[in-house]
Amino acid sequence: MTGVNGKVVIVTGAAVGIGAAAAKLFAAKGATVVVTDVDRDGGEATVRDITTAGGQALFLEQDVSSEADWHRVVAATVEAFGGIDVLVNNAGIYFIRSLADTTTEAFNRLMTINVTGTWLGAKHVAPELRKRGGGSIINLSSIAGLRGSPNHSAYGSSKGAVRIMTKDLAAELGPDNIRVNSVHPTYVRTQMADQGAAASGLTLDEMGRKFSPLGRLATVEDIANLIVFLANDESSYLTASEFVIDGGGTSVF
Repeated sequence: MTGVNGKVVIVTGAAVGIGAAAAKLFAAKGATVVVTDVDRDGGEATVRDITTAGGQALFLEQDVSSEADWHRVVAATVEAFGGIDVLVNNAGIYFIRSLADTTTEAFNRLMTINVTGTWLGAKHVAPELRKRGGGSIINLSSIAGLRGSPNHSAYGSSKGAVRIMTKDLAAELGPDNIRVNSVHPTYVRTQMADQGAAASGLTLDEMGRKFSPLGRLATVEDIANLIVFLANDESSYLTASEFVIDGGGTSVF
């Protein structure tokens, strides 16, 4: 098996944005994709796009912070397709809010989805990867997990936790030939970028010129290309690594 052709891939948070783009690219390259999200309509739309293009996909409604949902998703995937080769922990939420304005409830909800959801995914999918002789887990972090920013104490903490969790998981699961890497995007042209633009008073084009020497924001396809590469057999010696995909922004500005 080369590339991702023939692999079974779970992509969480795949109703829109990066998750949807990754799911579609996996399918276009011959993978069977399980699309999960709390947004049933959006998730089913992603699956329709995949199947219309000739790919194979299944939608499963899932709250990644629910351990019961992870049991159900893993069992349904194995029953439908015989196993799992790749997990993309993409689901997450985002807000920009000052420390004073962040409630404990909002902080805990964000951490439960972004951090606990990622950990639960690894916990319940790793045994299935082990049965296949190995596999790949790709965790979506952020440049906010690498550096400090005002009004990001909750979100940045969650993505920093995902960054370190990735390295810990890679150390633990490496002997089973399970690779674990993190992806750290900058602002991407999604609803999250719209929130950032609104908070900064900039247009998306202005944000692109401000945050990257390339003069543009990332597209969801830019991020999807990296995710699919990290699932490829050709990236078999990459693990415990953090991949910053920010158009050079964190190095230059």
